[in-house]
Amino acid sequence: MRLSPLEFRCSRLDWSRPYIVGVVNATPDSFSDGGQFAGAEAAAARGLELAAAGADILDIGGESTRPGAEPVPASVEAERVLPVVRALADGAQVPISIDTTKADVASRAVDEGAEIVNDISGGRFDPPIVDTAAKLGACYVLGHAPGDDLGEVHGARGRSGDYDEVAFDLAARVARLPDALRHRVIVDPGLGFGKTTAQNLELSRRAGELAAGVSRPVMIGPSRKRFLGELTGREVGDRDGATVGAALAAVACGAHLVRVHDVRLIAPALSMFRAITAGD
Repeated sequence: MRLSPLEFRCSRLDWSRPYIVGVVNATPDSFSDGGQFAGAEAAAARGLELAAAGADILDIGGESTRPGAEPVPASVEAERVLPVVRALADGAQVPISIDTTKADVASRAVDEGAEIVNDISGGRFDPPIVDTAAKLGACYVLGHAPGDDLGEVHGARGRSGDYDEVAFDLAARVARLPDALRHRVIVDPGLGFGKTTAQNLELSRRAGELAAGVSRPVMIGPSRKRFLGELTGREVGDRDGATVGAALAAVACGAHLVRVHDVRLIAPALSMFRAITAGD
C-alpha cells in the first residue's frame, strides 16, 4: 500500500518511518497526569519538552475523555487550549494538532496555528467538525468511539469494539468524507473508547490490516490506558513501560503513528526498533 505524504509548514510525513505524537493535556482533570500541565504556560513548556525529546507532532487537548469526566463547554475548552496552540505553533518546529470533538474549537485552533484536527468521535459528537476541517485545509484524525457523547461511549464498553465492526465503521466514514479532506485523513481505532482489553489488543495487532482496508495511515494511542493496567496490574502513573511495549508492538503490526504521553521513553525505543528491524 502506497500512501501519499502529508505536508505541513515545518515538516513532511512521508510514511518512511513511524511517527510519534506527543500528548499535551491542558486540562485540570486528565486521567493520566492529574492536571499537572493545566495552566497554559505549563502546557506550552511541556509541549516544548516533548518536541525536544523527539515528538513529530504535538496534540493539545482541553477536555478530559476519561470515564465519568464532565463535559466542557466550547468556550472553556478554547480558553484552555488556544494560548497553548499559539505558543507552540510559534515555538515548536513540529505540526500542532488540536484534540477536540467541537467544530468551533477546531476552527479557532487552526486560526491560531494548528494544522491537524484530532477528533476521537470521528464526527459523531459534533458533525460540522468534518466540514470545518475540510474547509480550513487541516489534516483530520478520524477516531472511532461508539456513541454520540462520552457517556454513551464509555457505557458501551465491549458492545461495539470488535475489529470487523470498527474497520467497517471507519471505512464507511472515510468514504463519506468530503473529497478535499479524504487524502488528508489519518484513522484511529480508538483504543479504550468503548473497547474491552481483548478488543484493544486485536485492534493494535491488526493495525496494518486496518490501514490497508481504508487506504489511510493508522494512529494507535495506547498510552497509560486502562487495558494496560488490567494486563500489568500497574496504576496510571506507572504505565509508561507498558505503553512503550504496546506502541512498539503496534508499529511492528503496521501502525504509522503512536500517540504517547512520555516521548522521552518511546523515542529511543523506537529508534532501536527501527535499527534492528531495518533488514526485514
